[in-house]
This record gives sequence, C-alpha cells and structure tokens, in this order.
Amino acid sequence: MGGFDEVIHPVHRLQICSMLAAVESLEFSVLRDALTVSDSVLSKQVKVLQTAGYVTITKAPMNSRTHTWLALTPAGREALAGHLTELRRIAGLAQA
Repeated sequence: MGGFDEVIHPVHRLQICSMLAAVESLEFSVLRDALTVSDSVLSKQVKVLQTAGYVTITKAPMNSRTHTWLALTPAGREALAGHLTELRRIAGLAQA
C-alpha cells in the first residue's frame, strides 16, 4: 500500500487514524470527546475504517459497563503512513 488513501482522507477518519497511531489502543469515548462528535458520527467513521481492515474493535466489561476500545491494525498503520507521505508530497508542490 501507499499513496493517497480515500478511506483515510476524510477529516474525522484521518484524525481517528492519527490518534490511534500514537497508542496501542484508545477507548471509544476518548476519541469521541477529542473529536467533539456524537457517538453515531464516530461509529459511522469507525465502521468504514473497520470494513477497510484499518481498525479493530474490542469490547470489554468494566465496572458493570461495556467499554469499547479501538486499535489501528498493521494495514491501517501502513495505509496511514502512505497517505501522510502523499499529503507531504502534495504540500511540497505548493512550496515550489
């Protein structure tokens, strides 16, 4: 993989992948609050990333509630790296 990735490019998905790239996993609510979006908006974006094989979802019971954790897959990390490289290349064209 490499280059511009239309799955990752929309702003919320790019933010999700970027935040997940910095950690092993992140709780759904932390992402939701950081992006200041609703549960349904985040769920839709995560579903697209999951379908592409870029994100995994793990649910775990904690204190009588189920918590949802998200993690970037190796394929997701590779796709994000390629996308960011392509964005840097495109931005470099503006410098010329």
